[in-house]
Amino acid sequence: MADLTTNSKQGGGNTVAIIAMFFMFAMISFVTNLAAPIGTIWGYYYEGNSFLGMLGNMMNFLAYLFMGIPAGNLLLRIGYKKTALLAMGIGIVGLFVQWLSGVGVMGDGAFIVYLIGAFIAGFCVCMLNTVVNPMLNLLGGGGNKGNQLLQTGGALNSLSGTLTPFLVGVLIGVLTPETRISNVAPLLWIAMGVFAGASLIIWFVRIPEPNLQKKGAPKVKYSHSPWSFRHTVLGVIGIFIYVGIEIGIPSTLNFYLADQGSNGAGVIGEASKVAGAVVAIYWLLMLVGRFTSGIISGKVSTRTQLITVTAIGIILVIGAILSGKETTVDVPTFVYSGPDGAVAQVPISAVYLILCGLCTSVMWGGIFNLAVEGLGKYTEKASGIFMMFVVGGGVIPLLQQLISNKMGYMPSYWLIVGCLGYLFIYGVWGCINVNKDIPVGEEDATKEAELGEAIYDAE
Repeated sequence: MADLTTNSKQGGGNTVAIIAMFFMFAMISFVTNLAAPIGTIWGYYYEGNSFLGMLGNMMNFLAYLFMGIPAGNLLLRIGYKKTALLAMGIGIVGLFVQWLSGVGVMGDGAFIVYLIGAFIAGFCVCMLNTVVNPMLNLLGGGGNKGNQLLQTGGALNSLSGTLTPFLVGVLIGVLTPETRISNVAPLLWIAMGVFAGASLIIWFVRIPEPNLQKKGAPKVKYSHSPWSFRHTVLGVIGIFIYVGIEIGIPSTLNFYLADQGSNGAGVIGEASKVAGAVVAIYWLLMLVGRFTSGIISGKVSTRTQLITVTAIGIILVIGAILSGKETTVDVPTFVYSGPDGAVAQVPISAVYLILCGLCTSVMWGGIFNLAVEGLGKYTEKASGIFMMFVVGGGVIPLLQQLISNKMGYMPSYWLIVGCLGYLFIYGVWGCINVNKDIPVGEEDATKEAELGEAIYDAE
């Protein structure tokens, strides 16, 4: 890590690598954020069942559970660059399979094909996440500077995330019995094309490989693991919860606004287009938040940022829950303009929820940065573990849909309040490293092996 930090301070050598990581950060969001808005098509097909509509999102994140650890090991075996190239190849396959689900007639068979495609695409974004996060943190030299790069890259991630639900909403318009996956096929082909182009770019970019294992080199075994650090374990749980919050807030809001039944928000007209436009603001505010954090992270500590945004997030979500759908606000015409310039109205709760984007924007980088601080040689394996627990982005929103089917959309957000409460406690207490006695330098590996202590091997 020391060598890489020194190189990062030299500037020029790692600039292209940083830009490449930023670009991959954007693609992660684009592919991930296709699942929930496309899911509204299936939810409508299955008579408004938002639980089934969210299954594609669940499959996307379920892949993290299976690929998290292997992705971390790939960084050690084939390096960051080859892992990224492999990930984008898998992404093309996953998107193509999702496109195939819209070629024939809508039905259970097509739905299964779609779920398989979402699952394959999940492997892609898991691997890209495993590459991008530790690399940006290392290129920044860790600490607040590492968090600064993560937040800046996250701003591009949010820009991409802003466009996805908006474009899906435009392509769908109003959900009808004739709405099909083929309606959003242009986005799937654009994503495949971007992945193909990105692969060519990454192929010619020099990516630092700080811990790539040399062929024939003896396997180094350590006496400890990332699980030996309390702040890392609690951070892993925090990542599981955070991704569920990040996806759950806008996804459930999308279903709520697009639902023109009695349980929905009561949006008149092109409800899906309105929902996509409003939810896009959530991701746009995430961009604003991450960009702002990228500017201030050199002066304001990661911990302070995390505590602040979780507290504000709790207040906003409770405000949304307690606001009835009778109180409405006009959607600005620059966000959505209906036929003949008609102005759409949404419940004020939608405003509170999209404002949460400012809060969730800095949580990922903050949790990751705090949880890997002081890990040294255990960082790569920790990254794989973190990616495995990103599955929370599928589990928590799915659980939220179960609650919403039983109790209503807004009451389901009490789950989000509880999740935010955990992250607040993590920022106040859980992120403190109490295991500083554990050796984390590479030079300690041989000594540990010779001492014959309890050996950890993630394989």
